[in-house]
Amino acid sequence: MNDPLDPLPSLNALRAFEAASRHLNFRLAAGELGVTQGAVAQHVRGLESSIGLVLFERRPRALVLTENGRSYAASVRRAFDLLVEATQALRPQPLQLTISVTPTFAAKWLIPRLQDFTAAHPEIDLRIIATDRLSHFQTDAIDLAVRYGQPPFGVGLNAECLFESVLVAVGSPRLANELRSSGAARFFARYPLLHDAHNQWPPFLQEVLKQSAAIGEKNIRFNQTSLAIDAAMAGQGIALAPFAFVGRAIAMGGLSRIFDVELRTGSGFYVVTPRRLRHPGPVAAVRGWLLKQGREQMCD
Repeated sequence: MNDPLDPLPSLNALRAFEAASRHLNFRLAAGELGVTQGAVAQHVRGLESSIGLVLFERRPRALVLTENGRSYAASVRRAFDLLVEATQALRPQPLQLTISVTPTFAAKWLIPRLQDFTAAHPEIDLRIIATDRLSHFQTDAIDLAVRYGQPPFGVGLNAECLFESVLVAVGSPRLANELRSSGAARFFARYPLLHDAHNQWPPFLQEVLKQSAAIGEKNIRFNQTSLAIDAAMAGQGIALAPFAFVGRAIAMGGLSRIFDVELRTGSGFYVVTPRRLRHPGPVAAVRGWLLKQGREQMCD
């Protein structure tokens, strides 16, 4: 009895033919496959001999598929696609979890720590949605979120404190040196206050300077805390931000604290999850990693 696979050409010959059919050039096909040009040409000749058909017209400066060659190339390409799909189906795919965070939290806290997360949990494909819009766990397919404020955040939601919002005033090191030499009043008159959407400068100034009115009229307003922080690093004024978002920049010398005083807002950043989870184990792993990262700044 004949083996039904006997008429099947060699896989290397089929790969060489398929690559050459796309490039219409043996040299380029060889480069893709990591073999010599001569090896590709030999494989194609062997394939043509085994099936008894000419697949390419050899012209002086180009290859041209024959009609049989075009038909065969399309069928071979589909066969390779099926092999790729079958192989991928056997491989375990990373589990995708979706986390909703604010843009500033993503830029200033989460992204600098992501390398640690991927090293600890390579099996989890983390999808990060950075938006100020309050995402809905069910309709937006959110697995967990980091939200600012005070719990409770809604019916059927669990909240665990990641860190308290402790505000500090920061500026470039040059601005900090200027303050030490000129005094607070002249300093505030010279440099703008960089505001964000939370507008915490009035209570902070009252705490620092024991007065309710800001000194001077120079103000720049941003809708994102991260933009105010970036402007402060560029020497454009003084920003007010949670220490958790600027601590690394201070340690690396990109920012300096303008005053030693801190303002506790009574709010914090919380890891929020629905009580009914789609992927309990992986969500617990992400939640645990987040809380471990925020342990140094945990809420009281």
